[in-house]
Amino acid sequence: MEVEMKIRTLMMDPVTQMPIVVLRDATGNSILPIWVGVYEANAIALEIEKINTPRPMTHDLIKTLLHGMDARVDRIVVSDLKDDTFFAVIWLEKNGEFISIDSRPSDALAIALRTDSPIFVDDSVLKNSRMSSSSEKGKDEELKKLLENLNEEDFGRYKM
Repeated sequence: MEVEMKIRTLMMDPVTQMPIVVLRDATGNSILPIWVGVYEANAIALEIEKINTPRPMTHDLIKTLLHGMDARVDRIVVSDLKDDTFFAVIWLEKNGEFISIDSRPSDALAIALRTDSPIFVDDSVLKNSRMSSSSEKGKDEELKKLLENLNEEDFGRYKM
């Protein structure tokens, strides 16, 4: 089963100084932090902030290519978690046929934002994520509290 989620915020991990994309379901019961690279976080941040660049970024190019091919992004799914690495699938629809494309979650999220496509997370990923694992429980609980208690005004605090 898949849970629909939205990007809640983009922030810096206070410990590792790596960007984190925080996904959250509509009820607020499930939160999924995904650590991403700086360049990927920048691509996501540009679209969240609706900042236009003088030349198309890679994800903008992909959006243009899909449009030119009469294909659309049906949804993206964060589909798996193996050895602390997240996996995603971009589901394309063209002429009634669906095509799955393997992707890094950061790229899938950047494309979902640009194409206004829904974001889903497989239940197994939520169950197996760092937030629910018993290892590193103290550090994870501290981060979980930080993520759960973010206010709307906190969104702008973590610039890339």
